[in-house]
Amino acid sequence: MKIGITQLLLGNMSLDDVLDLCLDAGYEAIELTFGEGKELDIDMSPSEMAGVGEKCTMAGIDISSIIANYSDSGNLLSLDANQREKGIRSVNRSLEIAGILGVDTILLHPGQLTVEGTYQEVWDNLLDILENLSPVAASNRVAIGLENVWNKFLLSPKETREFIDAVNSEWVGVYLDTANMMAYGYPEHWIREFASRIKCVHFKDFRRGEHQFVNLLDGDTDWPCVMRELRAIGYDQYVIHEVGGDRAAQIDIAKRMRRIVDM
Repeated sequence: MKIGITQLLLGNMSLDDVLDLCLDAGYEAIELTFGEGKELDIDMSPSEMAGVGEKCTMAGIDISSIIANYSDSGNLLSLDANQREKGIRSVNRSLEIAGILGVDTILLHPGQLTVEGTYQEVWDNLLDILENLSPVAASNRVAIGLENVWNKFLLSPKETREFIDAVNSEWVGVYLDTANMMAYGYPEHWIREFASRIKCVHFKDFRRGEHQFVNLLDGDTDWPCVMRELRAIGYDQYVIHEVGGDRAAQIDIAKRMRRIVDM
């Protein structure tokens, strides 16, 4: 497995500085984030995108996955069709960007469940959206990785696996976050349930007694078990950490990640 870092938590650090950090810390991959008005602008041209890919290649750093959202990215879980359409627009652009860059996976945060309507309505709407997006993903050869997040939706591994299986596409799977279920479950259960449906992995840690995210190896995650279960399902792709901190902290986190993947 290759260890990596996400741009999501690095603030306004330039891509050049992120790549320098990766080289200094020993990260092998980076999750790029695109948005409006950012250095990595979501509407940059294909040639500009190619330049981003070339810069990462020249540094010897893989692009593990991408996150791309317009400023008004909507909410795929809303009963408001306009909100869902805004979310679909971001996903379509994410797939296009990843296709240009030759990246295997996009991260999809589907939005927040609201009180309106029924759970089944939201399920049916998101299922329809992902069924319609799966041919777009296939044409770009990019998997949609639906992340398990704190959004009041798909709260168990069994339910999430049943949802992914209902989409019935090899191009729609799970982007597993190892800590987002720890307030009410265990990451090893999710790994066993998802198996080959896992497209990419975020590493985080969580301390249940204090109900808060903490640095890797400082929480309650059974990392030897997590690594054993990932190997048991044949997962050998990227593990990308999602832990904040300054440059020194990010270098230390890389050391912690190497300790984990060696377990």
